[in-house]
Amino acid sequence: MQQRRLDRLVRRQYNGAVTQRERTPAIIYHPLFLGHDTGEHVESATRLSTLEQALRGSGWWRRDAVLAPSSAPLEWLQRVHAPSYIASVERLCSRGGGFLDLDTVVSPGSYRAAFLAAGSGLLAVDLLLASEPRPSFALVRPPGHHAERAKAMGFCLFNNIAVAATYALERYGCERLLIVDFDVHHGNGTQDAFYGDGRVLYFSTHESPLYPGTGRLAETGEGAGAGANFNLPLPAGVGDAGHLLAFQEVLLPAARRFRPQLILVSAGYDGHWRDPLAQMALTITGYGQLVGTLRDLAAELCDGRLALFLEGGYDLQALAQGVVGSLDALAGRPVQDSLGPAPWRAGEPNVASIVATARRLHAL
Repeated sequence: MQQRRLDRLVRRQYNGAVTQRERTPAIIYHPLFLGHDTGEHVESATRLSTLEQALRGSGWWRRDAVLAPSSAPLEWLQRVHAPSYIASVERLCSRGGGFLDLDTVVSPGSYRAAFLAAGSGLLAVDLLLASEPRPSFALVRPPGHHAERAKAMGFCLFNNIAVAATYALERYGCERLLIVDFDVHHGNGTQDAFYGDGRVLYFSTHESPLYPGTGRLAETGEGAGAGANFNLPLPAGVGDAGHLLAFQEVLLPAARRFRPQLILVSAGYDGHWRDPLAQMALTITGYGQLVGTLRDLAAELCDGRLALFLEGGYDLQALAQGVVGSLDALAGRPVQDSLGPAPWRAGEPNVASIVATARRLHAL
């Protein structure tokens, strides 16, 4: 990458407004995300309205912190998704909405919201690749990491983080990019998008067995991407210690060997012990430790170039505290956890053998 070229591209799009920003994390958000109307669905607009209220109360929701994205140009969606699939989503939304699969519902406003969600990733990359990088948290709906090239899955329409990564690789010429996914469900769509691409190291911790049933240890990539796909499938009940061990013993040495130029994160809070869709035992403190680890890793390897993308998280209290805590961790502030540890957990499963297998498979 040539930094002068990166700065020119950013200035051309944003008239120089982002190149001198402070490194206080930006919040990327658009009110039209609420127009993705899923009714009483667990992935509802209430998730973002609850987050906005929590962020206002914590002081994060400030004029200089909240940035509105533009819709992603169609060409960038088509780099990741089949044109016929994109057109099918548009048709269903224009006809009043309905179900794309058993789990994924759309409304008339969903198509616009999905393009804005993908556009949030482009803005996040622009902020990271300015001469004064600014970390960010994209509070998007619909989420993205399950969406495959020609298929909606798991509440996801378009793969926001895959679109952002492709934009960084192809518009800016990035050569090495790290995607970390700590959602409790495996990001099958993201894995598929880069399974044969050695420019992207994909690392996922997820509960197993659990939807969507992918993400085995042995899924390590193919072709040019052989060895660049890292899966840590963890049993139910794993909490802060097990997740942090996976980060310390697998992610950190892998990332240091790979030396990414920026880090993108699928941030799901459905691994919290209160979440209704999984059986993990993470705490708000634990999420803060994971994000703090990623912040330090980004500072060490790529000048702090780190952006988070909202994925899952369906208990509203845990989601709100998780996002606020993650922003605090990004900024190096103490993380507040009023929910505490799981009251039902006597101890968490030992994941040392899973970690050891991953280290062996990847020669760490």
